[in-house]
Amino acid sequence: MKTKILKIHPHDNVLVALCDLPAGEKIVFENNAILLTDSIPAKHKFTERNMAPEEDIIMYGTLVGKATQAIAAGGAITTKNVKHEASSFTGKTKTTAWLPPDVTRWRNKTFMGYHRNDGQVGVANYWLIVPMVFCENRNVTVIQQAFEEALGFTKPNAYKNYVQELVALVQQGKPDAIHSLPFENASTSNEKKVFRNIDGIKFLRHEGGCGGTRQDAEALCALLAGYINNPNVAGATVLSLGCQHAQTSILKEKLQHHNPNFSKPLLIFEQQQAGTEEELLVQAIRQTFSALIKADEQERKPAPLSKLVIGLECGGSDGFSGISANPAVGHASDLVVALGGKTVLSEFPELCGVEQELINRCTDDDTANRFIHLMHTYAKAAAVAGSGFDMNPSPGNIKDGLITDAIKSAGAAKKGGTSPVADVLDYGEYIRKPGLTLLCTPGNDVESTTAMTGSGCNIILFTTGLGTPTGNPITPVIKISSNSSLAARMPDIIDLDSGAVISGEKTIQEVGEEILDYILEVASGHIKTKAEILRQDDFIPWKRGVSL
Repeated sequence: MKTKILKIHPHDNVLVALCDLPAGEKIVFENNAILLTDSIPAKHKFTERNMAPEEDIIMYGTLVGKATQAIAAGGAITTKNVKHEASSFTGKTKTTAWLPPDVTRWRNKTFMGYHRNDGQVGVANYWLIVPMVFCENRNVTVIQQAFEEALGFTKPNAYKNYVQELVALVQQGKPDAIHSLPFENASTSNEKKVFRNIDGIKFLRHEGGCGGTRQDAEALCALLAGYINNPNVAGATVLSLGCQHAQTSILKEKLQHHNPNFSKPLLIFEQQQAGTEEELLVQAIRQTFSALIKADEQERKPAPLSKLVIGLECGGSDGFSGISANPAVGHASDLVVALGGKTVLSEFPELCGVEQELINRCTDDDTANRFIHLMHTYAKAAAVAGSGFDMNPSPGNIKDGLITDAIKSAGAAKKGGTSPVADVLDYGEYIRKPGLTLLCTPGNDVESTTAMTGSGCNIILFTTGLGTPTGNPITPVIKISSNSSLAARMPDIIDLDSGAVISGEKTIQEVGEEILDYILEVASGHIKTKAEILRQDDFIPWKRGVSL
């Protein structure tokens, strides 16, 4: 018989419903009979025993909330009877030992990647068009319109064709027929692709670069420098107005800081020096086209798995994310670390309540203290803005069982596996050490994935329980569902399904191994992620300051 409930950790005092449970059903767990006083939807939690007001709610073996009123055994925990509560944290209280997983099966494996002169290896070969300030967004769009179709980087727009068919029906005097006109997605690969070894030209747009604080301008420059330095990028064209806060000189300084050995082609055009818009665009198009010819000479070659830099992200999370997709990604992270690679865990608001565990996993006191400093600084900034980490869960999170930030965080942190924390970075800094790195970013999905790519991730694993189409312009985003219902309902955005963990058909370790195998297929260019196919090129820089 399929298991109906789960106790995540022996110290927990709530149980997770793995399927819908009606009120009045008797649940027998560890020889203890629990009569459900409420209907418990799948993914939600109920109390194992009677709970008194102000009593701690424990999940994942950690404090995740407090009861605001008495809750009878078998009662659902909700936002009406539980409030957010998280454990405090200090410096390292112990040293955590790590037993790496067995990686014998992957020890001699390679992936086919693009080797850069600085030793990084990309899983793709993109050219990047970057505006230094929002004033240049229009020129970026003009260049995109000039290049993409001519170079064969776009597919036929099936929706545009559909609208043209609808227009034709109206012009023929058949407006009622539009309601029965079938949609046929006839998009196919473009056979007139000019450059065979270039995966595409990616065009970034943003609303920053001027008008805000100088600190935000510097952070934007650091982020853009990280994108240009990312191993998935062959080179970049940069458009500058000239008078903005985000100067190209700052961009060059950040590039030098990220990588003293930076040697990729970097084309910079300043509109206020070029004169007319036409002169700027013609120069940029001509020189970029010439650079593309050289970039196309690069080919994929075998690379060791130690060259993988994997971002660990979640979004649209549900009550199953922390017990299926996230720990499976965590096991994949441990495998990559054991093979000498790098993994990155971000979203600091979603580490609330598990700080002490991560602190104890830090390899030294300096690393631990930097994490503590960044967490305290972030929390204070949120408080000044009249908010707090406790306000992080979205309506969708809450509806599907993540009723406090600490519950969400305890499950989200599982993406980081169990390996030591080798380094801690602030937003805009570039990955520098093998092993697991903690990167300070917001909990917002796209702001976080944007930052991880800017810090050097060449692939991102993205778990979701509710479904989100998030992608990135230059880094493949592998979407992993926490439940099989989602994978069946939204197959156009989900790459892998970890729902077999919930059904008991597979273990977390087995799914984690499948994830690593899938990573290698994507890294070698054998598989395009669903986000790549949909051209889901999300890019949102984190703006910390105010507009001036």
